[in-house]
Formats: sequence, structure tokens, C-alpha cells
Amino acid sequence: MKIAFTSTGPDWDSIIDARFGRTGFIVMYNDEDHDFRVIDNRAVADVTHGAGTATAQKIYELKPDVLITGNGLGETASNALKHLEMKVFVEAHNLTLRQAYEQFKKNRLKQV
Repeated sequence: MKIAFTSTGPDWDSIIDARFGRTGFIVMYNDEDHDFRVIDNRAVADVTHGAGTATAQKIYELKPDVLITGNGLGETASNALKHLEMKVFVEAHNLTLRQAYEQFKKNRLKQV
């Protein structure tokens, strides 16, 4: 299963970024082969408009099965990603990626 995280940093001990569109990093983890990939998204954080759309485009290209984030997606980003049939889990802010992954595996994150 391919899992995307919005993250404040590039490793397992980084905190989940509460923001979707302006997240600093997108971290992809494949729990089948343990592939761990980091996509630097910091350039999007400074744009005046369209951060959510730009981040949604990156997520769309990565095609994860699951997205774990803090506050969730805005309407435009949500509409852009609805064709992926991706499960979205929210309220993972203040958790590290490792903690969020563990909570996800235990079905303790809120699915939207």
C-alpha cells in the first residue's frame, strides 16, 4: 500500500504538517517494499494562490492509496483528487510520521 504523508520534514521523526496545500514535504511510504521517498514541496509554500492545487497535482502524480494529513484538503484540492479513489485520513497533526503510521495501522485516525 502506498501512503502519502504531509510533513514538516523529510524523515520518520518529522511532524505531520497540518496544512495540505502548503506542506513542506510529501513523504511517500510503501509498506509492502518499505520504499521511503521524500518530495520537497517547500517552493509551493510561498505562492500567493494555488498552493492546494499544486500540491494536489503532485499527489495525483504519485497515486497513493492513502493520504494522511493534519486538517484535511480544501474544496479545490479535494475535487482534483476525487478520481484517485484514495482514502484520506485527518487529525494527525502533532504526531510524527511514525506515530501517524502506527495510528493508521490501528484504525485510530479519522477518515473523511
